[in-house]
Amino acid sequence: MVYLFFAGHWLLSVLMQSLFQHRYAAHRMYVMGPRTERALHLLTWLLQGSSYLNPRAYAILHREHHAFSDGARDPHAPGSHTNAFSMMWSTKERYSDYAHDRRKPEARFDGGTPEWPALERVADSWPVRVLFGVLYGCFYLAFATHAWQLVLMLPFHFVMGPVHGAIVNWCGHKYGYRNFDNGDKSRNTLPFDFLTMGELFQNNHHKYAQSPDFAARWFEIDPGWQVLRLLAAARIVALRTPQRAEYPEPLRRAA
Repeated sequence: MVYLFFAGHWLLSVLMQSLFQHRYAAHRMYVMGPRTERALHLLTWLLQGSSYLNPRAYAILHREHHAFSDGARDPHAPGSHTNAFSMMWSTKERYSDYAHDRRKPEARFDGGTPEWPALERVADSWPVRVLFGVLYGCFYLAFATHAWQLVLMLPFHFVMGPVHGAIVNWCGHKYGYRNFDNGDKSRNTLPFDFLTMGELFQNNHHKYAQSPDFAARWFEIDPGWQVLRLLAAARIVALRTPQRAEYPEPLRRAA
């Protein structure tokens, strides 16, 4: 039971990060009505729980990452840090500054993100984050069959968002293959990204930043895109950008 709970929380948490905070808040790859946006916003908070991420702060950081990928101003470049923990601690400090309005971003990186101040106040409060942690703990106390599950598995539920971020930004810029020369160090880590719902196609994504499908080659599978296609087919959302990742890159026509 705890294995199913862990896998479900992991996949649903990173799926909402990919669909709502990344493809919607940061890139606006699709549109939806205000009620649907509120429903997805609420669902994102409930599924991410203790490690819920503010969509505006996330979007600002991600837009900076695209603008300065692997450079000195990249908020989470592996090349600027000795380990993933150091990178994510620096990212956490910058994220907190944006989430609590202690730092003003460049105008080009701000705006166009979902705003729900009441929800953000509740979601970002320590009592609520701790409450989610208590609920996770109660589940493990009820269903764990070995002590090591409490010691090794339970803590991941408290910090799942940062763990996902560390995997994507560290591994996605250090390990894997490259389809495109983007002038950065981005990689595609897994051809079938079951681990982070498509987020590990960093090389493809940095080439085609507005493509809602992060896969580019015939053997690459982006699970997040498959879910988004279903939402679009059901008319819950409407795809906004016509861009699609292509490999090999189409030759530009002569002017």
